[in-house]
Amino acid sequence: MSLDLLSSNTATEPWKDPASFWGALTQAVSGISGPVATLSLPALRYNALDMVVRAGGVPIRVASKSVRVRAAIDATLAMAGYHGILAFTLPEALWLAETHDDVVLGYPTADRGAIAALVADERAATRVTLMVDDLAQLDLIDAVAAPGTRPEIRLAIDADASWRAPALGHIGVFRSPVHEPGEVSALGRAIAARPGFRLVGLMMYEAQIAGQGDATGSGDAMIRWMQRRSSAELLERRGEIVAALRDIAPLEFVNGGGTGSLEYTASDQSVTELTAGSGLLAGHLFDGYRSFDLAPAAAFALEVVRKPQDDIATVLGGGWIASGPPVASRQPLPVWPAGLQTMPREGAGEVQTPLKGAAARDLAVGDRVWFRHSKSGELAERVDRYHVVDGADIVDEVPTYRGEGKAFL
Repeated sequence: MSLDLLSSNTATEPWKDPASFWGALTQAVSGISGPVATLSLPALRYNALDMVVRAGGVPIRVASKSVRVRAAIDATLAMAGYHGILAFTLPEALWLAETHDDVVLGYPTADRGAIAALVADERAATRVTLMVDDLAQLDLIDAVAAPGTRPEIRLAIDADASWRAPALGHIGVFRSPVHEPGEVSALGRAIAARPGFRLVGLMMYEAQIAGQGDATGSGDAMIRWMQRRSSAELLERRGEIVAALRDIAPLEFVNGGGTGSLEYTASDQSVTELTAGSGLLAGHLFDGYRSFDLAPAAAFALEVVRKPQDDIATVLGGGWIASGPPVASRQPLPVWPAGLQTMPREGAGEVQTPLKGAAARDLAVGDRVWFRHSKSGELAERVDRYHVVDGADIVDEVPTYRGEGKAFL
C-alpha cells in the first residue's frame, strides 16, 4: 500500500482537456463493474505541490479528515513542505501514531476508552497531542487516569478564530469558547498549573476565510470585504494570544489555516505551521476560490441503469451527500459527460439519481457518468478503495479507511 508522488512527470495537466481527461479515466476503469472511485496521480501530485508553493515555506500539517486514505497521507508526508498529521478522532490518532510520530488531534475528545488506551501507551503519549478548550476536558482525562498514574499528556489549545463583527455579530464557525487573548491565556495558565499535562501548542482555524469561497456568485464582493476585515482583526488578535501563551509555556507549534487560506495564514508571523487536506483531493467546493485552481484528483463513476425519458439517464446510487447545511452545494456534482444536472425534486438519491440534460440523450444503459464529491475525505466513507490512475492506466489500488475496516466517525 504505497503511492509515489515524487518521481512521476508533472509537466502535463491533462484535466485542462476535460474530454481527454474523463475519457482516459473511463477507459482505465472500463473493466471494473459497479461504482468506482479514482485518484488521478498527476492531479494529486499537482495539488500537493501547488499547496507547498502557496504555503511559502511554512510547513503544512496534513488534515486526515479530508483524505482518509493512509497511502495518500503517507505519500504527501514524504514530500518536502509537509510534516505531521491533524487527526479527527482519538481512535484514529492512536491508529496513525503506530507509524507516525507527530499526530495532533484536531478536536476535543470524550472517548474514555480511547483516553484509557492513550494513557496505557507511553509511546503513543509522546506522539499524540490532544486538543482542548475547556478545563472540563482535563477533568474527564483525570477521571480516566489520575496524574501520577499515567504519562504526561500533551495538550494544544483550540482558540476561536471567528470574527465578532461590530454590526454583523459572529462570522465563522462555532468551535472554541475561548476567543479573546485574556480568555486563552487564562486557560493556558490553568493548564500549566495542572499536574500530568503539558501545553505544547495552539490551533486557530479561520473557517470564514479558509472555508468560504470568494468566487461563487453574486455575493462575492461581500465575502471578500468580510474576509479582508476578518483577516486584519485575526492577525492582531492571534499575535496577542501567541505572545501571551509563550509567556506561559514554550509552544512547539502554532497552527492555523486551511486549503482556502494558505497564503494569508502563512503571512502571519505568529504561525509556525499550516493545516490542509481538502486541497489534495479537491472536492468541488474548492472550485470557487480566486487565488488558486485545483485539479480534480478524486472522482467517482456510476453506471446508467435506466432511461425514463430520452433526455434523462438514471444512474445507480449517487446520494453521497457531504456534511454541512443541506443545500445544493453539498451534493455530488456530475461533471462528465458535460451538461448533466440532477432533478430539482430528487437530487442525488440513495439508490438512484436521475440526470437530465442534452448529454443524457447519448447515454445508454451501462454507460458511466463521472461525479466529483462536494468535500474531499467524506467520499472515502462510501468506497473501500481508490483506483489510482495515470492517463488511461490503473497504476495502483489503495484502501480507504473503510477498506481497512476502520469507521472512526
